[in-house]
Amino acid sequence: MTKPLLIGNWKMNGSLQLNQELLHRLIPKLQQLQKHIDIAVCPPSPYLFQVCDALACTGIVTGAQTVSEHASGAHTGEVSASMLSELKCRYALVGHSERRLKYAESSTAVAAKFEAVQNAGMMPVLCVGETFEEREAGQTRQVIEQQLQAVIDRVGLAGFEQGVVAYEPVWAIGTGEVAQALQIESVHQAIRTFLSSCAPSRKEDPSQRLRIVYGGSVNSSNAAEIFNLAEVNGGLIGGASLKADEFIQISESLAETVDTLVSE
Repeated sequence: MTKPLLIGNWKMNGSLQLNQELLHRLIPKLQQLQKHIDIAVCPPSPYLFQVCDALACTGIVTGAQTVSEHASGAHTGEVSASMLSELKCRYALVGHSERRLKYAESSTAVAAKFEAVQNAGMMPVLCVGETFEEREAGQTRQVIEQQLQAVIDRVGLAGFEQGVVAYEPVWAIGTGEVAQALQIESVHQAIRTFLSSCAPSRKEDPSQRLRIVYGGSVNSSNAAEIFNLAEVNGGLIGGASLKADEFIQISESLAETVDTLVSE
């Protein structure tokens, strides 16, 4: 059974004091859940050192919100994968919808970031998803398959052996709108089916071992329903990850799905 993964994406929020207070409340509770789930938090890059230091030896790990595809050089303001690795980051988000839409990151650039993260010994979290207009036009699968194909073209299908996919419908991020359970299940299954169809043999098929997490206005009220879907292996949590009690409740909901599967 694949161990579920919960990622808190703080986005552009926080301060030294607020981060310290949040982590002080989170760490004791989240440590109790590590037997069941993997947990990561992604702070803004100026706070990576603080968060990595605070989480050292806790079992909770740190991730980056983005990363440069370049190893070094004249790229003012960028952060390389090797720099993140040196700070002991474990994960890095690549292709988050806000990066694709607001900063014009192409799928080609995202694939290069995916490769850079893996080359630095970390695990990329590839974010994929469709806009409202694309969903209304019936293009959800086409859009996501193109986003996945860009990574396959860059690193091969085997690249997903050491990666995570996060399905985040763009229209559900920060809007309070949440995809219906059947929609989420359908898209997660479509991702596995597409990757499986690209495999030359069952032995080379990473789809069933791949963790596919869901992101899009997940909160303590809807987390249990979402995490109980068979195709969902965790969550990418935005605003709710900044509220200690809320993030703890979401974490507990994910851990409870593991207990349910084991008991069955």
